[in-house]
Amino acid sequence: MKVVAFERSVQGTGASRRLRNSGKTPGIVYDSKDPAMVIELDHNALFHALRKEAFHSSILDLEVSGKTQKVLLRDYQMHPFKPLVLHIDFQRVSATEKVHMRVPLHFTNADTSAAVKLQGAVVSHILNELEVSCLPADLPEFIEIDLSNIEVGHSIHAKDVTLPKGVSLVLHVEQENPVIANARIPAVKAAETEEAAPAAAPAADAKDKA
Repeated sequence: MKVVAFERSVQGTGASRRLRNSGKTPGIVYDSKDPAMVIELDHNALFHALRKEAFHSSILDLEVSGKTQKVLLRDYQMHPFKPLVLHIDFQRVSATEKVHMRVPLHFTNADTSAAVKLQGAVVSHILNELEVSCLPADLPEFIEIDLSNIEVGHSIHAKDVTLPKGVSLVLHVEQENPVIANARIPAVKAAETEEAAPAAAPAADAKDKA
């Protein structure tokens, strides 16, 4: 995904306010080696880009003054109640250095699982993203979680997920192994089942006596 920006020469609160009033958004591009670069972007184009999932989890081609560099979106600030992007941060990436990134989870096939179809379970999504480590070229846009085999009372954990080649969980996620999704019978349905069982017992007794 390509993002066009322009180098910004003037900084400060007043300059940023004037920039926003002119339909621009101030931003910064940084890494651990080179000097940070202050930039400005067209606000409307940026606002619409932020609504796309891929903008948050993909390597972006940031063009500044005709030169393109690979970056990741690292942070952005919104106005408390207006649809206004106040500031945005990008981090430069190197093709040879691994990045840590939160990748969206796409859940599939819950409706076809026996837990949902036959037992009336509800599948809850506990996490909607996973933090992974990989080289920029291996960064997936999303990770698919197949729920077709989930069972009632069981959970899917982070370490149960089949990750794309070259992608691994970051250390703290590997150690904690959090729950991603689980399947449970709703409390109301469970109570109805328990009430139906005693009612069926007298009928069975009467049939035995006959």
